[in-house]
Amino acid sequence: MAVDGVRADGGRGYAVLKPVRYERPLWDFPDGTLAGREVAACLVDRAGGWGLVPATVLRTDPPAALQRWVGALPPGIPDDPDAPEDSAGPAPASARDRRRDGAAQRRRPGGAAELHDPEDAHVVTLVAADRPTPGWLPVLPAQLADGTDVVVAHADLPRLASLAVLDAALNNTDRKGSHVLKDSTGALWGIDHGVSLHAEDKLRTILWGWQGDPLPAVDVERLRRLEAYLRADGADSLAAALALHITTAEIAALRRRVERLLSAGVFPAPSGDWHSIPWPPL
Repeated sequence: MAVDGVRADGGRGYAVLKPVRYERPLWDFPDGTLAGREVAACLVDRAGGWGLVPATVLRTDPPAALQRWVGALPPGIPDDPDAPEDSAGPAPASARDRRRDGAAQRRRPGGAAELHDPEDAHVVTLVAADRPTPGWLPVLPAQLADGTDVVVAHADLPRLASLAVLDAALNNTDRKGSHVLKDSTGALWGIDHGVSLHAEDKLRTILWGWQGDPLPAVDVERLRRLEAYLRADGADSLAAALALHITTAEIAALRRRVERLLSAGVFPAPSGDWHSIPWPPL
């Protein structure tokens, strides 16, 4: 649900409202906790200094996560929140249409995938299985409806690599390609963190292309900053803020994940104990 609101600078903007009452029950996450996990992920993101999660707060009436809107607006909503609804431009294509059209544009008549520019709006896509594709890191083999072998790959971009590090700290169990967006300036954002921060290791992501590579120095510094904040105590500490949304055991697990990442110094790899790629991956 898109709603409009007032930004911190006094301007108006749109946000997405995720009410607790409409959360789908999950077998491995407690009911009614997804909205709080969205907020907790934003707190972790801000503490480390990533700036990859759109501003997210918890509303109490009704209980819901409220997150700044990123990307194309739904059909019928004007770019300016103060403009009349009939001033909205042509309705943008749905996410499904964009994926379909994008895949068609990246395929030759014979079905082979075309080279795709990693700087455009898509950061996860299909590339040819029979040749290297510069700028893209392969993750998962796949096959098109016509039998063409392809590979699901993600862009080799620094900000996307930083998102993979943040996801590892958050224990994000649902990093699909559609959960990575670019705003009107081209800045990259990660959304949908409701199934994050579980005490058990459940990392499930499409961003496995850097596994085993050294962590970027900038992300090591962010992890160290986050670790310092997690060690602090007191009523105004990060741990106290997180305790409003996740359990003590989950906060302790977050600390351990950050410590493991810093100790290993490399991007994690799938463990084999958990389904490591979400479905659908795009």
